[in-house]
Amino acid sequence: MKLMISRFIAIIILVIPGILAMIGFLKMKDALFLFMSRHGDDSLTSITFDWLDFGVGLILFVIGIGFLGGWIFFRDRKRNYVGPRFRKKTTEEPTTDQ
Repeated sequence: MKLMISRFIAIIILVIPGILAMIGFLKMKDALFLFMSRHGDDSLTSITFDWLDFGVGLILFVIGIGFLGGWIFFRDRKRNYVGPRFRKKTTEEPTTDQ
C-alpha cells in the first residue's frame, strides 16, 4: 500500500509542472493569436500586443519544462544513460611519485 501511495505522489509531482507548462503554452499561443487576428479587423484603430499574458505564459512554460527536463536529466544521470560529457566527474587524489 505504501508503494502505491508513493508512486501516486510521484506522478502528481510530475503532472503539476506538465500542467503549468501546458497553461503557459496556451497563454502564449492565445496572446499571439489575438494580436494577429486583430490585424484583420478594420474597425480597430490601434493594435496592441498583450505582453502581460505572453510573459506569464513564458514564465509558466519555462518553469514547467525546466522542472521536467531537470528531473529526466538527473534520473538518466543516476542510471548512467547520459553521454560522457554529462557524467559525474570523479575526483582522483593526486599521486606524488618521488
